[in-house]
This record gives sequence, C-alpha cells and structure tokens, in this order.
Amino acid sequence: MEMLTLSHIAKRFGEKQVLRDVSFSVPEHTVFGFVGQNGAGKTTAMKLILGLLASDSGEIFVNGMPVRYGNTATNRFVGYLPDVPEFYSYMTPLEYLRFCGEITGIPADEIASRSEELLCLVGLENENRRIQGFSRGMKQRLGVAQALFGRPKLLICDEPTSALDPAGRKELLDILVAAKEQATVLFSTHILSDVEHICDQIAFLHNGTIVVQGSLDRVRAVRKAVATELELEQSKDVPLLLSIFGYLKHLGSNRLLLENAGHLPDILRFLADRRIPVLRIERQEATLEDLFMEVVGK
Repeated sequence: MEMLTLSHIAKRFGEKQVLRDVSFSVPEHTVFGFVGQNGAGKTTAMKLILGLLASDSGEIFVNGMPVRYGNTATNRFVGYLPDVPEFYSYMTPLEYLRFCGEITGIPADEIASRSEELLCLVGLENENRRIQGFSRGMKQRLGVAQALFGRPKLLICDEPTSALDPAGRKELLDILVAAKEQATVLFSTHILSDVEHICDQIAFLHNGTIVVQGSLDRVRAVRKAVATELELEQSKDVPLLLSIFGYLKHLGSNRLLLENAGHLPDILRFLADRRIPVLRIERQEATLEDLFMEVVGK
C-alpha cells in the first residue's frame, strides 16, 4: 500500500513557480529520500502534505485519505520533525514527552510506557538534564521521539541532519532506520551520502519538478559505471601509457583514469604484451552525487 501519494501537484508564490506537476508515491515501511538543493521546494511540498498550504492543482493522499488545506483529518496519521525543532527548555526529555502525551489525550499508563520506549529508541533514556543543555543532535533525537509519540503511520522529517556533525548524523540516521519498523519515513535532504546509507527509495526535485525517482538501485542504474581506474606498479610506465593512449587521464602517482570503458581491451592487451605490472584495475560506480550533479546541469 502507498502511504503517501502526490499527484500532479503545482504551487506558485507570486511570480515564482515553486512546484511543477510533482508526482511520487511512498510505500509503507520504507525510508524515502526527498532530495533537492536548498530552495528546490522540498519544504513547500511538506507543508502541502501537512495541509498547511493549499496547492494550486493536483491531489495529495495520506493513508488513502485526501489532504485538505486547513483540515487536519489526515494529520492524525502523521508525525512531523521540522529542521529546527523547538521545546520547553526547562523540561527534561521525560517531562516533555509526558506533556506531549497529556495534551493529546493519551491515557496516563500509556504515556509512561511510550515515553520510556521512545527515549530508549533515540538513546536518551539516561538523560535527566533540562533540554536547554542539549546539543543540536540531542534535540533532533528528542524531536524524532516526539514526532513518533502518537504512533503515526507517516514520519516526515525536514532536513533532519543538515546542521549535525558526522557522529550526530550517524546517530540520527540509525534512528530513522529503526523508526521504519513503526512508520513510513519521508525525509528531505541535500546530503546525498545520507540518502545512500539509509533510503529504500528516492526522488530528485529540481526546478520544482521530479526529475528522477525510484528505488535506490534503479536510480543508480540510470547512470552506469562512469570510469575505470588503473594503478601501475612502476611510475616509469605511466608516461608510456599516456603517450600511447591520449584519452587516459593522469590522477597522480601511478594512477590513470579511463572514462570510456570501450577502450579497456586495447589497454589490457598493451599491458599484457609488454608485461607491464599492474597493481589494480577498478571500475568506478556512479554515485548519487554524480547523477545529481548531472541532473542539475553542473
């Protein structure tokens, strides 16, 4: 079942067309990466999903129900983590989660057990300090716990790792993978390494349009291996190969780059005939960064 579907969504602010005919679907219990440059329209799309903005055209469905602007019926299925979550800083994490449970009308016994469960999930079960002393990463983790408190079917995270250090990013990404057992996860980002680490499916948003989407393997297959790297044993052989095969690029030291794999048999034959020792021949797979930079025309 598709937990989230956007169908032909468009949104304009004045003269600026932010989203153009955007369509994609997010299956249940997947981690879906919504990828785009800063200002690409990712946050606008998320506000449309939450019913905080009205689209100019198209439809959005959450858990099979249509999203209506200003009508939050579908939001009972959604947990949301903004890029900069805010808290009552004088509270401890446990006090804050219990407060969240109380204002949403959850029974007291369930509030206690759910608070403990989520604090363990995000690694804050032993934190009794007030939130005002928390690092940015700790606040993001508490924000995930808060967003999951009501057992949402869809967890939306807007640039959750953008201001975190490498250790904080890894911790939060691990939490999002674990959260997939409880909810479908949609997170927007421009950090492509995060996408490669945890996403099942992705969509690239550029100039308000989805330009590539699908499973991670399918998206990678859009652009196959881009080059082959050769590393020779002896540096004296490098000038010889460069003089014979003008299309080779010198990467420094004893390493050479071949961008057209069709020439590889000729080079291998040359190396074998002259018994030139080779340390390594490695095919370079296209990365998401390669594809994304190609898509945005840079």
